[in-house]
Amino acid sequence: MQAQASKPEKPLSVAVVGAGIVGVSAAIWLQRAGHDVTLIDREGAAAGASAGNGGVLAACAVVPVTAPGLIKNIPSMVLDRNSPLFLKYGYLPKMAGWAMKYLSHANARDCARTAKGLAQLLPDSLREHQGLAEGTAAARYIKPSSYYYLYADEAAASKDAFAWSLRADAGIKTKSLQGEAVKAALPDFNGAGDFAIAMDGHGSIADPKAYVETLAAHALGNKKLVKAKLQDLRENEDGTVTLALEGEGNKTFDRVLIATGAQSRLLQDLLGCSIPVETERGYHLDLYEPSFMPDAPVMVAGAKFVITPMEGRIRLAGTIEFAGLEAEASDKPIELLKRQVKAILPGLTWRGEVPWMGHRPAPTDSLPLLGRVPGKRNTFIATGHHHVGMTAGPKSGRLMAQLIAGEVPDVDLTAFDPARFSKNQEQHHHH
Repeated sequence: MQAQASKPEKPLSVAVVGAGIVGVSAAIWLQRAGHDVTLIDREGAAAGASAGNGGVLAACAVVPVTAPGLIKNIPSMVLDRNSPLFLKYGYLPKMAGWAMKYLSHANARDCARTAKGLAQLLPDSLREHQGLAEGTAAARYIKPSSYYYLYADEAAASKDAFAWSLRADAGIKTKSLQGEAVKAALPDFNGAGDFAIAMDGHGSIADPKAYVETLAAHALGNKKLVKAKLQDLRENEDGTVTLALEGEGNKTFDRVLIATGAQSRLLQDLLGCSIPVETERGYHLDLYEPSFMPDAPVMVAGAKFVITPMEGRIRLAGTIEFAGLEAEASDKPIELLKRQVKAILPGLTWRGEVPWMGHRPAPTDSLPLLGRVPGKRNTFIATGHHHVGMTAGPKSGRLMAQLIAGEVPDVDLTAFDPARFSKNQEQHHHH
C-alpha cells in the first residue's frame, strides 16, 4: 500500500506534464475536486499516442503481448513479412536490457498476474469515458458498441483459449457466433471469417485526436496550455515542487504529475528512479470515405489488426515496431496493413488515406506505472499503458487525481506502484 497523503485544507496547485488522455483525465478530475491545474506539454494536447491509437474502448484487453509461447514465435515473426512485428536491427543493442526483462514475463503465471492487474483498470472503460466526458463537448465522440474478434474458424479461435480464459476471469462476457450468425453480425466482411466472438459493453472513439483535444480545451478553460519542455524538477524543503521549463523559467506547484507516455523514459535521471518503458512504435492507416462503414470495431484475429469505424473514415491499427524514439517511420507496417485489409475486404474502396506512426509506452511487465515517484513526496507519475492508454486513460487519470489530492483511490494501486522497478525490488522479484 502506498503511504496515505494528508488531505489538503485548501485547493492545491497541480502541474500535469503531458496532455494526452491520461494527463488530461487527471486534470479534469482534479479540477472537479476544486484544485488548480496547469497543463504542460512540449507539443500540445493529444500530440502522441492519444491521437494515433486504434480508438477501441477495449474493456477486454487484459491479456498482455507477452503471452506464453511468445519467445519461440519471435524469430518467425521477425522474418515473416505478414507478421505485425517489425524491428530495426540497429536498435536491438539499445533495447536488449529492456527486452530481456520484458520477455522474462512471457509465461502463463506472469501473464495471468498482469491480466489481473489490468482487470482493475479496463472492464468499466466505457462508463469511465462517459463519466469523464459528461457535460463536455467531447461526449459526442464516444460510441458505445459491441467489439468483435473475427476468426477464420472455430479451430483458429480455440488456439486463443488461454487469452479468452483470462478475459473471462476479468468478468468479460462473450458470445460465440458461427457461419450465418457471423454474416448477419458483420455483413460487410463477407466470408472473411466463419467464427466470431462478440462482446457487449465496449465502444470506440469517433476521432481520438479531436476527443482528447476537446477534453484538454475543457480542462484548460480560459487558461493556456504551457507549451514547454521539462528541463528540471526539484522538490523543495516545504514539499512544493519546482519545474524548470524551457523558455518559461521556473514554476512552483504543490503537486506534479508526470504523464508523458513513451517519452517518460527520458525523465529517469530527472526523477531519480527507474522507468523501464520502451517505445513500442505503433502505426495506423486511416481510409477516408470508405465504401462501407462497420457498425463496431472488429479485431481480425488472424492478422492481429483492428478495423475501427471513425468520423468519415475507418482506421486500421495493430502493428508493432521496435526502433526507438528517433528513427523515421518505416513504410513496411503501412504496406502490411494495406495488404491485410485488401485480403480481408477485397471489395473495399476509399478516396484518401493518411498513415500515422507514434510511440506506445511499453513497460517491462506490461502494467502501467501509477503512483508516487519513489523517493519523492509530491511528484507522481502515470505512464506505461502500452496498448490500453485510450481504454484505461480516464480511469487511470481519475485514480491519480484521488491519490494526488490525498484520498484513498478507488483501486488499490499496489500492483502499479512505480517503486516496483527500483533496484533491490528487481532482484527481489526474480529470486
